[in-house]
Amino acid sequence: MTKAILPPSESRRARGFATFDEDPGVPLLVDESGKPDFVALRDSEDFRELRRRVTRFVLPATLGFLAWYLGYVALSAYAPEFMATEVYGVINIGIVFGVLQFVSTIALTLAYARYARRRLDPQVATVRALTGKGRA
Repeated sequence: MTKAILPPSESRRARGFATFDEDPGVPLLVDESGKPDFVALRDSEDFRELRRRVTRFVLPATLGFLAWYLGYVALSAYAPEFMATEVYGVINIGIVFGVLQFVSTIALTLAYARYARRRLDPQVATVRALTGKGRA
């Protein structure tokens, strides 16, 4: 809360007033024309934290899924006897692994959506507020 005392000429109408503006000490990372200063934004600690959070999920998820997919392809190419092993009736390991590719894709998508909603979106709002775009 900021309190201002009016000059004596206006003091007859009111003794003072209070404003509930946002903290004026938060610097906005904008240039002279009011557009975001992308260099300063990129160098800010909040943006670096956002990049760390993205990398913390995306890198292991990408490497894990790529290994899982390439393993499936390699097994199909170099171990056809193993992939042809029957599990139940005419269903073999190759079919099970193929269906699991779809299941893992859906699971990874849902996990990323949840992670983004909980960990990335709040940080994006913080970074956006540095430019004044997150304010009403």
